[in-house]
Amino acid sequence: MTDVIVVGAGVAGLVAARDLVARGREVVVLEARDRVGGRTLNADLPGSDGQIVEAGGQWVGPTQDRVAKLITELGLEIFSTYDIGDKIGHLAGRFTRYGGRIPRLNPLALVDLDRTMKRVDRAARRVPLEEPWLAPNAHALDNQTFDEWLRHQAPTSVSRTFMRLLTESVWCAGPEEMSALWAQFYIHSGGGLESLINVTGGAQQDRIVGGSQRIAIQMAAELGDRIRLRSPVREIVQDGAAVRVRTTAGESRARRVIVALPPPLTARISFDPALPADRDQLTQRMPMGWTIKVNVVYDEPFWRAEGLSGQANSDSRPLGAVFDNSPPTSGAGVLVGFFEAKHAAAAAKLDPEARREVVLNELAFYFGPRARDAVTYLEQDWAAEEYSRGCYGAFATPAALTRFGCALRRPVGAIHWAGTETATRWAGYIDGAVESGERAAAEADALLGR
Repeated sequence: MTDVIVVGAGVAGLVAARDLVARGREVVVLEARDRVGGRTLNADLPGSDGQIVEAGGQWVGPTQDRVAKLITELGLEIFSTYDIGDKIGHLAGRFTRYGGRIPRLNPLALVDLDRTMKRVDRAARRVPLEEPWLAPNAHALDNQTFDEWLRHQAPTSVSRTFMRLLTESVWCAGPEEMSALWAQFYIHSGGGLESLINVTGGAQQDRIVGGSQRIAIQMAAELGDRIRLRSPVREIVQDGAAVRVRTTAGESRARRVIVALPPPLTARISFDPALPADRDQLTQRMPMGWTIKVNVVYDEPFWRAEGLSGQANSDSRPLGAVFDNSPPTSGAGVLVGFFEAKHAAAAAKLDPEARREVVLNELAFYFGPRARDAVTYLEQDWAAEEYSRGCYGAFATPAALTRFGCALRRPVGAIHWAGTETATRWAGYIDGAVESGERAAAEADALLGR
Protein backbone atom coordinates (compact mmCIF):
# COMPACT_ATOMS: atom_id res chain seq x y z
CA MET A 1 0.00 0.00 0.00
CA THR A 2 1.33 3.42 -0.98
CA ASP A 3 0.85 6.72 0.83
CA VAL A 4 -1.00 8.63 -1.89
CA ILE A 5 -2.51 7.77 -5.26
CA VAL A 6 -2.87 10.73 -7.61
CA VAL A 7 -5.52 10.39 -10.29
CA GLY A 8 -4.52 12.37 -13.37
CA ALA A 9 -1.10 13.26 -14.78
CA GLY A 10 -1.89 16.77 -15.89
CA VAL A 11 0.01 19.69 -14.38
CA ALA A 12 -2.06 19.66 -11.17
CA GLY A 13 -1.62 15.95 -10.52
CA LEU A 14 2.09 15.94 -11.32
CA VAL A 15 2.73 18.97 -9.09
CA ALA A 16 0.91 17.20 -6.24
CA ALA A 17 2.94 14.02 -6.78
CA ARG A 18 6.22 15.92 -7.07
CA ASP A 19 5.55 17.83 -3.84
CA LEU A 20 4.63 14.66 -1.96
CA VAL A 21 7.77 12.86 -3.12
CA ALA A 22 9.80 15.85 -1.93
CA ARG A 23 8.11 15.41 1.47
CA GLY A 24 9.22 11.77 1.59
CA ARG A 25 5.91 10.18 0.64
CA GLU A 26 5.36 7.14 -1.55
CA VAL A 27 3.22 8.09 -4.53
CA VAL A 28 1.58 6.43 -7.53
CA VAL A 29 0.10 8.49 -10.39
CA LEU A 30 -2.64 6.91 -12.49
CA GLU A 31 -3.26 8.47 -15.90
CA ALA A 32 -5.93 7.39 -18.36
CA ARG A 33 -4.14 8.64 -21.45
CA ASP A 34 -1.00 7.26 -23.05
CA ARG A 35 0.79 10.53 -22.23
CA VAL A 36 1.19 13.10 -19.48
CA GLY A 37 0.15 16.75 -19.67
CA GLY A 38 -3.64 16.76 -19.49
CA ARG A 39 -4.91 19.81 -21.34
CA THR A 40 -1.38 20.79 -22.41
CA LEU A 41 -0.25 19.04 -25.57
CA ASN A 42 2.64 19.64 -27.98
CA ALA A 43 2.38 18.88 -31.69
CA ASP A 44 5.35 18.44 -34.00
CA LEU A 45 5.79 21.07 -36.68
CA PRO A 46 6.53 19.12 -39.89
CA GLY A 47 9.83 19.96 -41.58
CA SER A 48 10.99 22.34 -38.85
CA ASP A 49 13.85 20.38 -37.30
CA GLY A 50 12.12 19.50 -34.04
CA GLN A 51 10.05 22.66 -33.56
CA ILE A 52 6.58 22.28 -32.07
CA VAL A 53 3.33 24.15 -31.68
CA GLU A 54 0.91 23.79 -28.79
CA ALA A 55 -2.37 22.02 -29.44
CA GLY A 56 -3.55 22.76 -25.89
CA GLY A 57 -3.03 25.34 -23.15
CA GLN A 58 0.12 27.31 -23.82
CA TRP A 59 0.47 30.80 -22.35
CA VAL A 60 1.88 32.12 -19.08
CA GLY A 61 2.09 35.72 -17.95
CA PRO A 62 2.81 38.29 -15.25
CA THR A 63 1.67 37.54 -11.66
CA GLN A 64 1.50 33.82 -12.46
CA ASP A 65 4.23 33.32 -9.90
CA ARG A 66 3.67 29.64 -9.12
CA VAL A 67 4.10 28.40 -12.67
CA ALA A 68 7.00 30.83 -13.19
CA LYS A 69 8.78 29.31 -10.21
CA LEU A 70 8.09 25.80 -11.49
CA ILE A 71 9.38 26.65 -14.97
CA THR A 72 12.64 27.87 -13.40
CA GLU A 73 12.97 24.77 -11.19
CA LEU A 74 12.52 22.52 -14.21
CA GLY A 75 15.20 24.35 -16.18
CA LEU A 76 12.78 25.55 -18.86
CA GLU A 77 12.82 28.89 -20.65
CA ILE A 78 10.15 31.27 -21.89
CA PHE A 79 9.92 33.61 -24.86
CA SER A 80 7.54 36.44 -25.68
CA THR A 81 4.43 35.97 -27.76
CA TYR A 82 4.82 38.03 -30.95
CA ASP A 83 3.01 41.31 -30.23
CA ILE A 84 4.45 43.82 -32.70
CA GLY A 85 2.28 45.58 -35.26
CA ASP A 86 -1.40 46.22 -35.80
CA LYS A 87 -4.29 43.94 -34.94
CA ILE A 88 -7.34 43.08 -37.02
CA GLY A 89 -10.77 43.57 -35.51
CA HIS A 90 -14.26 42.72 -36.70
CA LEU A 91 -16.73 44.14 -34.21
CA ALA A 92 -20.43 44.88 -34.78
CA GLY A 93 -19.97 44.17 -38.49
CA ARG A 94 -17.10 46.64 -38.91
CA PHE A 95 -13.66 45.56 -40.12
CA THR A 96 -10.80 47.58 -38.70
CA ARG A 97 -7.04 47.59 -38.34
CA TYR A 98 -5.87 49.07 -35.07
CA GLY A 99 -2.79 49.48 -32.92
CA GLY A 100 -4.20 49.75 -29.41
CA ARG A 101 -5.64 47.19 -27.04
CA ILE A 102 -9.20 47.36 -28.45
CA PRO A 103 -10.62 48.08 -31.94
CA ARG A 104 -11.23 51.65 -33.02
CA LEU A 105 -14.64 52.88 -31.91
CA ASN A 106 -16.40 56.20 -31.98
CA PRO A 107 -15.46 58.32 -28.92
CA LEU A 108 -18.77 57.81 -27.11
CA ALA A 109 -18.65 54.03 -27.56
CA LEU A 110 -15.04 53.96 -26.42
CA VAL A 111 -15.90 55.88 -23.24
CA ASP A 112 -18.82 53.53 -22.58
CA LEU A 113 -16.67 50.43 -23.08
CA ASP A 114 -13.99 51.77 -20.74
CA ARG A 115 -16.62 52.48 -18.08
CA THR A 116 -18.14 49.02 -18.50
CA MET A 117 -14.81 47.26 -18.09
CA LYS A 118 -14.01 49.28 -14.97
CA ARG A 119 -17.46 48.54 -13.59
CA VAL A 120 -16.96 44.80 -14.15
CA ASP A 121 -13.52 44.90 -12.50
CA ARG A 122 -14.83 46.78 -9.45
CA ALA A 123 -17.63 44.25 -8.99
CA ALA A 124 -15.19 41.34 -9.40
CA ARG A 125 -12.83 42.67 -6.74
CA ARG A 126 -15.66 42.42 -4.18
CA VAL A 127 -15.87 38.64 -4.65
CA PRO A 128 -13.66 36.77 -2.13
CA LEU A 129 -11.39 34.31 -3.88
CA GLU A 130 -11.36 31.64 -1.17
CA GLU A 131 -15.15 31.56 -0.78
CA PRO A 132 -16.91 33.48 -3.58
CA TRP A 133 -20.26 32.20 -2.34
CA LEU A 134 -19.84 34.45 0.70
CA ALA A 135 -19.69 37.67 -1.33
CA PRO A 136 -22.10 40.31 0.06
CA ASN A 137 -24.38 40.01 -2.99
CA ALA A 138 -23.50 36.42 -3.81
CA HIS A 139 -27.05 35.07 -4.15
CA ALA A 140 -28.20 37.90 -6.38
CA LEU A 141 -25.19 37.39 -8.63
CA ASP A 142 -25.35 33.61 -8.64
CA ASN A 143 -29.05 33.49 -9.46
CA GLN A 144 -28.52 35.24 -12.80
CA THR A 145 -26.38 34.60 -15.81
CA PHE A 146 -23.40 36.76 -16.66
CA ASP A 147 -25.38 37.90 -19.71
CA GLU A 148 -28.29 39.10 -17.57
CA TRP A 149 -25.94 40.97 -15.26
CA LEU A 150 -24.15 42.61 -18.20
CA ARG A 151 -27.40 43.93 -19.61
CA HIS A 152 -27.64 46.21 -16.57
CA GLN A 153 -23.95 47.13 -16.54
CA ALA A 154 -23.23 47.63 -20.25
CA PRO A 155 -25.58 50.38 -21.49
CA THR A 156 -24.76 50.19 -25.20
CA SER A 157 -24.82 47.41 -27.76
CA VAL A 158 -21.13 47.99 -28.49
CA SER A 159 -20.18 47.25 -24.87
CA ARG A 160 -22.39 44.18 -24.73
CA THR A 161 -20.97 42.93 -28.02
CA PHE A 162 -17.41 43.39 -26.82
CA MET A 163 -18.16 41.62 -23.53
CA ARG A 164 -19.65 38.68 -25.44
CA LEU A 165 -16.48 38.45 -27.51
CA LEU A 166 -14.41 38.57 -24.34
CA THR A 167 -16.53 35.92 -22.61
CA GLU A 168 -16.33 33.48 -25.49
CA SER A 169 -12.56 34.03 -25.76
CA VAL A 170 -11.83 33.57 -22.04
CA TRP A 171 -14.29 30.81 -21.11
CA CYS A 172 -15.14 29.21 -24.48
CA ALA A 173 -18.77 29.63 -23.48
CA GLY A 174 -21.45 32.26 -23.90
CA PRO A 175 -22.29 34.73 -21.11
CA GLU A 176 -25.80 33.26 -21.02
CA GLU A 177 -24.37 29.90 -19.93
CA MET A 178 -22.54 30.83 -16.74
CA SER A 179 -23.28 32.32 -13.37
CA ALA A 180 -22.48 36.01 -12.97
CA LEU A 181 -20.85 35.12 -9.64
CA TRP A 182 -18.52 32.60 -11.30
CA ALA A 183 -17.58 35.10 -14.00
CA GLN A 184 -16.70 37.75 -11.41
CA PHE A 185 -14.75 35.29 -9.27
CA TYR A 186 -12.77 34.23 -12.33
CA ILE A 187 -12.04 37.83 -13.36
CA HIS A 188 -10.81 38.64 -9.84
CA SER A 189 -8.79 35.41 -9.81
CA GLY A 190 -6.95 36.50 -12.95
CA GLY A 191 -6.29 40.07 -11.84
CA GLY A 192 -8.96 41.83 -13.89
CA LEU A 193 -10.15 42.02 -17.48
CA GLU A 194 -7.03 43.70 -18.85
CA SER A 195 -4.88 40.98 -17.33
CA LEU A 196 -7.04 38.26 -18.87
CA ILE A 197 -7.21 39.64 -22.41
CA ASN A 198 -3.86 41.36 -23.01
CA VAL A 199 -0.80 39.84 -24.62
CA THR A 200 2.05 42.04 -23.39
CA GLY A 201 1.41 42.54 -19.70
CA GLY A 202 -1.37 39.94 -19.71
CA ALA A 203 -2.15 36.24 -19.63
CA GLN A 204 -0.96 35.66 -23.22
CA GLN A 205 2.43 37.33 -22.78
CA ASP A 206 4.84 34.36 -22.80
CA ARG A 207 5.28 30.87 -24.18
CA ILE A 208 7.57 28.04 -23.14
CA VAL A 209 10.47 27.07 -25.35
CA GLY A 210 9.69 23.59 -26.60
CA GLY A 211 6.00 23.91 -25.72
CA SER A 212 3.96 24.01 -22.54
CA GLN A 213 3.65 20.23 -22.30
CA ARG A 214 7.33 20.20 -21.37
CA ILE A 215 6.27 21.27 -17.86
CA ALA A 216 4.50 17.94 -17.43
CA ILE A 217 7.12 15.96 -19.35
CA GLN A 218 9.93 17.27 -17.12
CA MET A 219 8.02 16.50 -13.93
CA ALA A 220 7.17 13.05 -15.25
CA ALA A 221 10.86 12.40 -15.89
CA GLU A 222 11.56 13.19 -12.23
CA LEU A 223 8.76 10.90 -11.04
CA GLY A 224 9.81 8.01 -13.28
CA ASP A 225 8.00 4.71 -12.85
CA ARG A 226 5.67 6.17 -10.23
CA ILE A 227 3.49 7.12 -13.22
CA ARG A 228 1.24 4.49 -14.77
CA LEU A 229 -0.20 5.42 -18.14
CA ARG A 230 -3.25 3.87 -19.85
CA SER A 231 -4.85 3.41 -16.44
CA PRO A 232 -8.29 5.07 -16.45
CA VAL A 233 -9.77 5.03 -12.97
CA ARG A 234 -13.21 3.43 -12.80
CA GLU A 235 -13.86 3.17 -9.06
CA ILE A 236 -12.59 4.60 -5.77
CA VAL A 237 -13.55 2.66 -2.64
CA GLN A 238 -12.90 4.04 0.85
CA ASP A 239 -12.56 1.04 3.07
CA GLY A 240 -11.46 1.75 6.62
CA ALA A 241 -7.75 2.52 6.77
CA ALA A 242 -7.22 2.17 3.01
CA VAL A 243 -8.55 3.55 -0.24
CA ARG A 244 -8.80 1.14 -3.14
CA VAL A 245 -8.52 2.61 -6.63
CA ARG A 246 -9.62 0.36 -9.46
CA THR A 247 -8.54 0.92 -13.05
CA THR A 248 -8.93 -1.09 -16.22
CA ALA A 249 -5.43 -2.41 -15.48
CA GLY A 250 -6.00 -3.54 -11.89
CA GLU A 251 -6.30 -2.24 -8.33
CA SER A 252 -4.03 -0.07 -6.19
CA ARG A 253 -4.30 0.79 -2.49
CA ALA A 254 -3.28 3.94 -0.66
CA ARG A 255 -3.88 5.82 2.55
CA ARG A 256 -5.10 8.91 0.67
CA VAL A 257 -6.11 9.84 -2.88
CA ILE A 258 -5.85 13.10 -4.82
CA VAL A 259 -8.26 13.38 -7.76
CA ALA A 260 -6.73 15.92 -10.15
CA LEU A 261 -9.41 16.02 -12.84
CA PRO A 262 -11.86 18.66 -14.10
CA PRO A 263 -15.05 18.49 -11.98
CA PRO A 264 -17.23 17.00 -14.76
CA LEU A 265 -14.82 14.10 -15.24
CA THR A 266 -14.92 13.14 -11.57
CA ALA A 267 -18.59 12.28 -12.12
CA ARG A 268 -17.47 9.45 -14.41
CA ILE A 269 -15.78 7.66 -11.53
CA SER A 270 -17.82 5.38 -9.27
CA PHE A 271 -17.31 6.18 -5.57
CA ASP A 272 -18.05 3.82 -2.70
CA PRO A 273 -19.46 5.12 -0.47
CA ALA A 274 -21.15 7.62 -2.76
CA LEU A 275 -19.92 11.19 -2.67
CA PRO A 276 -21.88 13.66 -0.54
CA ALA A 277 -24.87 15.05 -2.38
CA ASP A 278 -23.50 18.60 -2.55
CA ARG A 279 -20.28 17.46 -4.24
CA ASP A 280 -22.23 15.39 -6.75
CA GLN A 281 -24.66 18.22 -7.42
CA LEU A 282 -21.74 20.60 -8.00
CA THR A 283 -20.16 18.40 -10.65
CA GLN A 284 -23.50 18.26 -12.46
CA ARG A 285 -23.48 22.05 -12.64
CA MET A 286 -19.93 22.64 -13.90
CA PRO A 287 -19.73 21.88 -17.63
CA MET A 288 -16.61 22.33 -19.71
CA GLY A 289 -16.10 25.08 -22.24
CA TRP A 290 -15.77 24.06 -25.88
CA THR A 291 -12.94 25.03 -28.18
CA ILE A 292 -11.41 23.65 -31.35
CA LYS A 293 -7.84 24.92 -31.61
CA VAL A 294 -6.22 25.12 -35.05
CA ASN A 295 -2.59 25.81 -35.97
CA VAL A 296 -2.01 26.82 -39.59
CA VAL A 297 1.61 26.71 -40.77
CA TYR A 298 3.16 28.87 -43.54
CA ASP A 299 6.59 29.10 -45.13
CA GLU A 300 7.08 32.42 -43.34
CA PRO A 301 5.13 34.78 -41.06
CA PHE A 302 4.06 36.94 -44.03
CA TRP A 303 1.80 39.16 -41.91
CA ARG A 304 4.78 40.62 -40.06
CA ALA A 305 6.15 42.24 -43.24
CA GLU A 306 2.75 43.89 -43.63
CA GLY A 307 3.00 45.45 -40.18
CA LEU A 308 0.55 43.04 -38.56
CA SER A 309 0.91 41.24 -35.25
CA GLY A 310 -0.98 38.17 -36.40
CA GLN A 311 -3.72 38.93 -33.87
CA ALA A 312 -7.35 39.13 -34.95
CA ASN A 313 -10.70 38.93 -33.23
CA SER A 314 -14.37 39.02 -34.10
CA ASP A 315 -17.61 39.01 -32.18
CA SER A 316 -19.49 37.12 -34.89
CA ARG A 317 -17.16 35.20 -37.22
CA PRO A 318 -16.54 31.45 -36.65
CA LEU A 319 -12.83 31.87 -35.89
CA GLY A 320 -13.19 34.43 -33.15
CA ALA A 321 -9.58 34.79 -31.97
CA VAL A 322 -6.25 34.45 -33.79
CA PHE A 323 -2.63 34.89 -32.61
CA ASP A 324 0.87 34.57 -34.05
CA ASN A 325 2.04 31.17 -32.80
CA SER A 326 5.32 30.93 -34.69
CA PRO A 327 8.22 29.03 -33.08
CA PRO A 328 11.02 31.23 -31.72
CA THR A 329 13.87 29.83 -33.83
CA SER A 330 12.22 28.70 -37.06
CA GLY A 331 11.56 30.58 -40.26
CA ALA A 332 8.07 29.11 -40.43
CA GLY A 333 5.05 31.22 -39.61
CA VAL A 334 2.12 29.86 -37.60
CA LEU A 335 -1.29 31.37 -36.98
CA VAL A 336 -3.28 29.80 -34.17
CA GLY A 337 -7.03 30.27 -34.15
CA PHE A 338 -9.96 29.19 -32.01
CA PHE A 339 -13.49 28.08 -32.69
CA GLU A 340 -15.14 28.89 -29.36
CA ALA A 341 -18.45 28.21 -27.64
CA LYS A 342 -21.32 28.02 -30.16
CA HIS A 343 -18.87 28.33 -33.05
CA ALA A 344 -17.00 25.25 -31.81
CA ALA A 345 -20.24 23.28 -31.60
CA ALA A 346 -21.10 24.26 -35.19
CA ALA A 347 -17.59 23.55 -36.51
CA ALA A 348 -17.52 20.12 -34.86
CA LYS A 349 -20.41 19.03 -37.08
CA LEU A 350 -18.34 19.60 -40.23
CA ASP A 351 -16.06 17.00 -41.73
CA PRO A 352 -12.33 17.78 -41.30
CA GLU A 353 -11.82 19.02 -44.86
CA ALA A 354 -14.80 21.37 -44.68
CA ARG A 355 -13.59 22.67 -41.33
CA ARG A 356 -10.13 23.30 -42.78
CA GLU A 357 -11.73 25.27 -45.61
CA VAL A 358 -13.63 27.41 -43.11
CA VAL A 359 -10.39 28.15 -41.24
CA LEU A 360 -8.51 29.18 -44.38
CA ASN A 361 -11.42 31.39 -45.45
CA GLU A 362 -11.44 33.03 -42.03
CA LEU A 363 -7.70 33.69 -42.08
CA ALA A 364 -7.95 35.09 -45.61
CA PHE A 365 -10.70 37.42 -44.38
CA TYR A 366 -8.40 38.71 -41.66
CA PHE A 367 -4.99 38.65 -43.39
CA GLY A 368 -5.59 38.51 -47.13
CA PRO A 369 -5.29 35.82 -49.84
CA ARG A 370 -1.81 34.68 -48.80
CA ALA A 371 -3.40 33.12 -45.73
CA ARG A 372 -4.83 30.41 -48.00
CA ASP A 373 -1.30 29.19 -48.89
CA ALA A 374 -0.94 26.93 -45.88
CA VAL A 375 1.81 24.35 -45.68
CA THR A 376 0.32 22.37 -42.79
CA TYR A 377 -2.97 22.39 -40.91
CA LEU A 378 -3.30 20.97 -37.38
CA GLU A 379 -6.44 20.88 -35.25
CA GLN A 380 -7.53 19.67 -31.82
CA ASP A 381 -11.17 19.43 -30.74
CA TRP A 382 -10.92 19.26 -26.96
CA ALA A 383 -14.57 18.39 -26.45
CA ALA A 384 -14.01 15.25 -28.53
CA GLU A 385 -11.01 14.25 -26.38
CA GLU A 386 -12.24 11.42 -24.14
CA TYR A 387 -10.34 12.43 -21.03
CA SER A 388 -10.91 16.19 -21.28
CA ARG A 389 -14.34 16.63 -22.89
CA GLY A 390 -13.73 20.35 -23.34
CA CYS A 391 -11.43 23.30 -22.78
CA TYR A 392 -10.16 25.57 -21.46
CA GLY A 393 -11.85 24.66 -18.20
CA ALA A 394 -15.13 24.09 -16.38
CA PHE A 395 -17.41 26.92 -15.31
CA ALA A 396 -20.30 27.16 -12.86
CA THR A 397 -23.86 27.57 -14.05
CA PRO A 398 -26.34 29.81 -12.14
CA ALA A 399 -27.07 28.88 -8.51
CA ALA A 400 -24.22 26.35 -8.37
CA LEU A 401 -21.67 28.24 -6.26
CA THR A 402 -23.97 29.55 -3.53
CA ARG A 403 -25.65 26.17 -3.10
CA PHE A 404 -22.75 23.76 -3.58
CA GLY A 405 -19.53 25.75 -3.94
CA CYS A 406 -18.24 24.79 -0.49
CA ALA A 407 -17.79 21.24 -1.86
CA LEU A 408 -15.36 22.35 -4.58
CA ARG A 409 -12.18 21.86 -2.54
CA ARG A 410 -13.45 20.17 0.64
CA PRO A 411 -11.96 16.66 1.08
CA VAL A 412 -14.32 13.71 1.22
CA GLY A 413 -12.89 11.27 3.73
CA ALA A 414 -9.46 10.37 2.36
CA ILE A 415 -10.12 11.95 -1.04
CA HIS A 416 -8.70 15.37 -1.95
CA TRP A 417 -9.53 17.48 -5.00
CA ALA A 418 -7.09 19.24 -7.33
CA GLY A 419 -7.31 20.77 -10.80
CA THR A 420 -7.16 24.34 -12.03
CA GLU A 421 -10.89 24.88 -11.43
CA THR A 422 -10.26 24.52 -7.68
CA ALA A 423 -7.62 27.28 -7.58
CA THR A 424 -8.13 30.69 -6.02
CA ARG A 425 -5.57 32.56 -8.17
CA TRP A 426 -5.54 32.14 -11.92
CA ALA A 427 -8.29 29.53 -11.86
CA GLY A 428 -8.55 27.97 -15.30
CA TYR A 429 -4.88 28.55 -16.17
CA ILE A 430 -1.69 26.53 -15.81
CA ASP A 431 -0.77 28.65 -12.79
CA GLY A 432 -4.06 27.67 -11.15
CA ALA A 433 -3.29 24.01 -11.78
CA VAL A 434 0.05 24.43 -9.98
CA GLU A 435 -1.64 26.10 -7.01
CA SER A 436 -4.23 23.34 -6.74
CA GLY A 437 -1.61 20.59 -6.83
CA GLU A 438 0.43 22.26 -4.11
CA ARG A 439 -2.65 22.71 -1.91
CA ALA A 440 -3.87 19.13 -2.32
CA ALA A 441 -0.39 17.75 -1.59
CA ALA A 442 -0.16 19.82 1.58
CA GLU A 443 -3.59 18.65 2.72
CA ALA A 444 -2.79 14.99 2.16
CA ASP A 445 0.65 15.22 3.75
CA ALA A 446 -0.72 16.90 6.87
CA LEU A 447 -3.33 14.19 7.37
CA LEU A 448 -0.87 11.37 6.78
CA GLY A 449 1.09 12.50 9.81
CA ARG A 450 4.61 11.26 10.52
